[in-house]
Amino acid sequence: MFQVAMLSKWHVHASEYARRIQEMPDARVSCVWDEDPVRGAAWGKELQVDFEPCLDTLLARPDVDGVVVDTPTSMHEEVILKAAKAGKHIFTEKVLSLTVASCDRIAQAIEQAGVKFCICFPYRTNPAMLYLKQVLDEGLLGEVTLLRVRNGHDGSLAGWLPEYWYDPALTGGGAMMDLGCHPMYLSSWFLGRPTRIASMFNTRAGKAVEENSVCTVEFANKAIAVVETSLVSPFTPSSTELYGTEGTVIAVDGKVRLRSKKLDVEGWIEPAKLPAALPHPTRMWVDGVLKGTPIPFGLAEARALTELMEKAYIADREQRTVEF
Repeated sequence: MFQVAMLSKWHVHASEYARRIQEMPDARVSCVWDEDPVRGAAWGKELQVDFEPCLDTLLARPDVDGVVVDTPTSMHEEVILKAAKAGKHIFTEKVLSLTVASCDRIAQAIEQAGVKFCICFPYRTNPAMLYLKQVLDEGLLGEVTLLRVRNGHDGSLAGWLPEYWYDPALTGGGAMMDLGCHPMYLSSWFLGRPTRIASMFNTRAGKAVEENSVCTVEFANKAIAVVETSLVSPFTPSSTELYGTEGTVIAVDGKVRLRSKKLDVEGWIEPAKLPAALPHPTRMWVDGVLKGTPIPFGLAEARALTELMEKAYIADREQRTVEF
């Protein structure tokens, strides 16, 4: 039985991860820690496990094999370094950290400790995204010219996000740092190595972080990605569009259409069957520890995301294009 400690309920996905672990037949949540003792004690009661107010004490417990890190992003380095030093396997919410330099320190500690690591990139397990990647890899689009990804909701307007979500000292940013992570890691997965980035961020509800944001990223293959995200747009469809010299593929809310000069078909087609969804990243992490199976969302992927994010915020702050 793989025994997991939940490290903080700060992140809005923390409860989901705890539930997923508890539902696994070969894993369980053994205890929790939180930088907010009141919140942590309540969470321990909710999960019917121990709340440990001291992180060092928790990491020394024999019933902790791995940790799920959902602290404020600004605390990731401190917490993950301690977990790695204690020999605990690590699952973390995105982003790994706020700077590439911090990611490199984390990676060094994890590699030295020899523990398993996974970052949560759930969109890469999605059947529609797997199909788009398959179409791309099969060359049905020719040379890719443009990727457009939009991901947004009205959490800021509707007030269902916690107020601390807008504290830049904790989060490092707003809409792009939160929802924009998904389009950003998809961009790297689809297009490869970025070469330059420009950003335009603003706020509409008076928050201390951006609520509406767009980045444009050029990649080494000359494809351009347009990454759009928002906390102030209700009824936003989740859309991903890939355009190339030989075709186009579009996914909107899981519905996919393809048109390609390389297919002996006139007009748009809808695939009869999409690839099967991959396991959730929490399951990938547990299987990686217990069975030694590959974990596709590792340190290199985590670093690439942070590099995009760090330079996206520099580009907006300094109102200039930033090179990689």
